[in-house]
Amino acid sequence: MLTHIRPAIVMMALFTILCGGIYPYFITGVAQVAFPSAANGSLVSRNGAVVGSALIGQNFTSDKYFQGRPSATTGTDPNDATKTIAQPYNADNSTGSNLGPTAKPLVDRVTASIADLRKQGVTGDIPADAVTTSASGLDPDITPADAAMQVARVAKARNLPGDQVRSVLDAQTSGRLFGVIGEPHVNVLALNLALDATTTK
Repeated sequence: MLTHIRPAIVMMALFTILCGGIYPYFITGVAQVAFPSAANGSLVSRNGAVVGSALIGQNFTSDKYFQGRPSATTGTDPNDATKTIAQPYNADNSTGSNLGPTAKPLVDRVTASIADLRKQGVTGDIPADAVTTSASGLDPDITPADAAMQVARVAKARNLPGDQVRSVLDAQTSGRLFGVIGEPHVNVLALNLALDATTTK
């Protein structure tokens, strides 16, 4: 019996060390050398302090900033642990609304979002991503159309010419990968940081 148990124990120990120790450390080392930013979460810093990640959106609410698409993430109510409350861009609880296209709560929320944009003076077609949540609730990007719709509000809040704000937006707009993959998009955090850097010079 010992002749069967010993090889099993040796193999288990060997593969534990190999797969649970050596391999992960090797891959981590390769990633740190080859892709240090991505390996560490694509963190974004300003003045030496980490202010976010390029991969996770943030809940910008001030009129001075471009705002991301709505987020359906939730979190525990700090006043009652048995309840959950809306916590936009809660990275601990990535989720969509899971509401069907005809669900009344979804229709009511989208209708209210459209009405709010109209009150802000937005005319014409409203981009879908401006009033709908992403599947993760953490999408860091918006469409150029969504960003362009916000230029007037941001320019007014910062007392800047619209053309100046638009030039920052144009500089921060990313095209399709290799010209064919994906869609043009704008990283909201990067755009807001660029806007801050431009207006504080």
